Amino acid sequence: MTSKERCLSAIKGGKTDRTPVFPLLMFFAQQRAGITYREFASNFRSLVHAQENIYEKFKVDALTVCSDAFRVSADLGAEMVFPEDKPPFAASPLIKTENDLRKLAKPDPLEGGSRMADRIMAIEMMVKDAGKECLVLGWIDMPFAEACSVCGVSEFMILLMEQPILAHKILRFLTDVVIDFAVAQLNAGAPMIGAGDAAASLISPQQYREFSLPYEQEIIKQIHAKGGMVKLHICGNTSHLIDDIIKSGADLFNVDHLVPFQSACDKYGNANVCFKGNLNPVADIMQSTPEDCERKCIELINLAKGKRYMLSAGCEIPAETPDEVFAAFCNAPCKV
Repeated sequence: MTSKERCLSAIKGGKTDRTPVFPLLMFFAQQRAGITYREFASNFRSLVHAQENIYEKFKVDALTVCSDAFRVSADLGAEMVFPEDKPPFAASPLIKTENDLRKLAKPDPLEGGSRMADRIMAIEMMVKDAGKECLVLGWIDMPFAEACSVCGVSEFMILLMEQPILAHKILRFLTDVVIDFAVAQLNAGAPMIGAGDAAASLISPQQYREFSLPYEQEIIKQIHAKGGMVKLHICGNTSHLIDDIIKSGADLFNVDHLVPFQSACDKYGNANVCFKGNLNPVADIMQSTPEDCERKCIELINLAKGKRYMLSAGCEIPAETPDEVFAAFCNAPCKV
């Protein structure tokens, strides 16, 4: 099977020759390409070359064009900071009041020179180079995560409590922006979109059902209508949210290492949906030995036996991970 066939079969509940390996790679790929993070996040060719370098060396089964969470914010007009060795970020909140929201216009994700267009060009290049063999994912951030980017995390959390109507207006506006961005990525050739919503792990189930889930569902429905698939990636301990997260309708769910794996197996398995995870990126990978990492991988694969599952860390692979440990991680499914 090709890597792409392996991933798609796992998502659909079909047979695979081995468990797919689907790590999230940013700093790890950037450092091995010998470039700054600024270049990785701002030059689509550099990002693609860095990702494809990892694919050639380690034969992972999926690649993403993810670099940072501020593509939409930048194109909405946020003042951006591009550190040499860290992901870019907004210098200050873009939305502080309802009047700030009214001033914003929906950006064109294809506009030349925009950060969204840079990601779309990365997809076009990566699909052309590796898309026949490897599953290539676009990337968006869900409206709740985007709201935290444009307002500030603490500030948006306060809005949920003190000005929920304004919070919904912001989420409504961002949902339309994110749908346009996702559709443009599908049109560029991405068969699947990765969707981050990490900040949602910070809220209660009731708040998730009100402020996050409906917007996730709308975006996922629109992506499905265009023939695409969705990987929902919510970092953090989502144990209290899994039952609701499953209702999003995503095709693949990421499980952070903070979530007890057996519980995740039971819940996602009973729902008959595909999930991936959940090695501790530090303890089980970066600080591990090849032997111990392989042992942990095999343990997870065996626990998930009979379920729709892909091997992954709970979140991003740290840059400081030794190559021999990452190789052991990638090769572990062949040892089962």
